[in-house]
Amino acid sequence: MCYRIALNFEDGVTRFVDCKPGEKVLDAAFRNRINLPMDCSDGVCGTCKCRAESGAYDLGEDYIDDALTGDEAAEGLVLTCQMVPSSDCVLSVPTTSLACKTGQQSFAATVSRIEPHHDAAVVLELATDEGAEAPAFLPGQYVGIDVPGSGACRSYSFSTGPGERTLGFLIKKIPGGVMGNWLARAKPGDRLTLTGPMGSFYLRDGDGPLLFLAGGTGLAPFLSMLEVLARAGSRRQIHLIYGVTRDLDLILVDRIAAYTRRLPNFTFATVVAEETSDHPRKGWVTQHMPGDMLATGEADIYLCGPPPMVDAVRRYLDETGVKAASFHYEKFTPNAPLKAIA
Repeated sequence: MCYRIALNFEDGVTRFVDCKPGEKVLDAAFRNRINLPMDCSDGVCGTCKCRAESGAYDLGEDYIDDALTGDEAAEGLVLTCQMVPSSDCVLSVPTTSLACKTGQQSFAATVSRIEPHHDAAVVLELATDEGAEAPAFLPGQYVGIDVPGSGACRSYSFSTGPGERTLGFLIKKIPGGVMGNWLARAKPGDRLTLTGPMGSFYLRDGDGPLLFLAGGTGLAPFLSMLEVLARAGSRRQIHLIYGVTRDLDLILVDRIAAYTRRLPNFTFATVVAEETSDHPRKGWVTQHMPGDMLATGEADIYLCGPPPMVDAVRRYLDETGVKAASFHYEKFTPNAPLKAIA
């Protein structure tokens, strides 16, 4: 049995390596031709210091305090030359992928389903090649998808969980958008090239309450997170607020509702901003924040949506003095439309 180690670099690139039982992370990385920072490899210099975001491991006793102090170890810092995993782990590497002589990985997939949702968004599903390993990623991360015939690449978060043969994405419809124009004429069987995974917006380990705040197609990474939590049988308190502009922008609500049957402590609320809407909850997500969940300061808050929403939520948290155990957010900016060709 091997343990899957996710190496997250400062430039947003994530690489996965398999670590054999009893093998040190530094050795596993080198075996996969990823040159993590290192000088001594003996637990003396501290050059290979990284942060363990999740997972179980043993650091042994063969390193000196100058390389890694007790306080640093208690905060999750590790020496990869000494770290022996006993579970899957996620590490933040304090340098770029280029500095470690590695980079993004690309793979191909085939369009299996295209489902438009009014004029709001498109659900795109891709099938990975038979016999190929299912792409590894952390729930919440994204990939770049090359738009055939355009020379352009667009970034989208996974809406499905890691390890699945079908990859799902939620794509906002933008008039004149490069990807939207291609999707309008695409069909099952078409081939696409994907690059990734990438991004520092992903679900961390923990036991406290989770507050998910999604705006529009920013729902996608939360669907991936909910899938992973459901697979793990999580009993954490989880509340999702899904905010949109119009009623027609509410999509995949039935899929969200399905998680209430798989996660015993999961609840969600949908919010529509448009004043003329008959939706039972109108306004902005900040007007529907669960005070009881936020009162203790123990909740981990995750936020993904368009820049105005993200900025508004950040201001709200600052102005109201809301404290969180951790706060993670990601903005997405609609891609520019195609320019007219004379």
